[in-house]
Amino acid sequence: MQTNFNLSQLTNPDIEHAEKILRSCVHCGFCLATCPTYQIKGDERDSPRGRIYIIKDVLEKDNTPDATAVRHIDRCLSCLSCMTTCPSGVDYMHLVDQARYRIEESSVRAWHDKFLRKLISFILVNPQIFRWLLFSAIFPSYLTSILPGRLGAISRLIKVNSFNNSGYSRPQKFSPTSDPIGRVALLAGCVQQVIAPRINKSAVRLLTRLGFEVTIIAGFGCCGAIPQHMGRRQDTIDLARENLHALSIEESQNGKFDAFLTTTSGCGTVLKDYGHILASESNIENLSTRFSDLVMDISEFLYKSNIKNLIKDSKNIRVAYHPACSLQHGQNIVEAPKLLLKYAGYSILNFPDSHICCGSAGTYNFLQPSIATELQARKAKNILSTKPDVVATGNLGCIVQIGQSIEVPVLHTVELLDWASGGPKPEMLDKGIAGA
Repeated sequence: MQTNFNLSQLTNPDIEHAEKILRSCVHCGFCLATCPTYQIKGDERDSPRGRIYIIKDVLEKDNTPDATAVRHIDRCLSCLSCMTTCPSGVDYMHLVDQARYRIEESSVRAWHDKFLRKLISFILVNPQIFRWLLFSAIFPSYLTSILPGRLGAISRLIKVNSFNNSGYSRPQKFSPTSDPIGRVALLAGCVQQVIAPRINKSAVRLLTRLGFEVTIIAGFGCCGAIPQHMGRRQDTIDLARENLHALSIEESQNGKFDAFLTTTSGCGTVLKDYGHILASESNIENLSTRFSDLVMDISEFLYKSNIKNLIKDSKNIRVAYHPACSLQHGQNIVEAPKLLLKYAGYSILNFPDSHICCGSAGTYNFLQPSIATELQARKAKNILSTKPDVVATGNLGCIVQIGQSIEVPVLHTVELLDWASGGPKPEMLDKGIAGA
């Protein structure tokens, strides 16, 4: 793609990076076939190629994005399916991030939209506050089905889930029964530790069973995915910097980790990008680059471990595996989770359009509830066409989004692996499932 930035603009590192990304696009249009919003809207401005033209225009002219540009950028899920499809390797993820930064730093949004985004970002990155909201159940049950738009989407999340607390989220160390074969850190998470603490509980049991010492690092908070998704650049940088500071303190006191693990693939995609997010922070550049290399999704790590030796009971259960976008497109981890489930004896079902987003996409189901709901319905229909006993996936947002639309239990992959290797049966599984 031809660009027309002037020399003055190209002295800005952001513009210089954007120009390289824009020039790599060859207008082929392959991305249209796998873009969820283009499939629904049929408007090229709601496709990666269309958004690239919009972003190019805004950046070249150094304009404040207008309402049309904001609407189409906001509709992007950041599912990154386009990056998997693109034959030219266009770094769409970092380009659309720049567009979101430009929008949030401008005064283009209405005050109520800005307030809602700031409120969501504040609540979801603070587990104590979010836990209180769940506990207080601020929306009466009869309202959740009738509240419109964004408010309805938020209220349904709050009502679908219940107040939870877990000792597995507090800073601490979990030791295996024998001498440890390695030392790993595990992300406690924000929303996940409130809504589904059972996931990290399963991960800790499985990892210690394998012989690893597991640490929840003191002071390591939100990964930054939520503010990043909403274009709040400085908030993301601040969280990343604080997290690396916490990591540095822990490693200086107790030694370096072999891996930093996450059970939420949406978080993993951002954590692996700390080297880019903190590129301007020269004082921690080496640490951020090392950390990016240290981060692994739990399925990625387990696949490289001797988990086969742990399997005690083959489960004759039909599992529809939903590949989270942040895992298959953001981290290019496709086969490992399915192979792990096969090793554990589960029967893996492939369903149509599994590469298409379920509509969760971080805060997307709050901010774009109409499109998110349509994607949710499509995903549910495709999953149910295989008649599964259970659905497995590697991301909390997908678990919640899909779980709202089907009655089949939706679990994290690690819960099923924990069960097959001697852990307790997941509470969400119906006792009537064959082979359970």
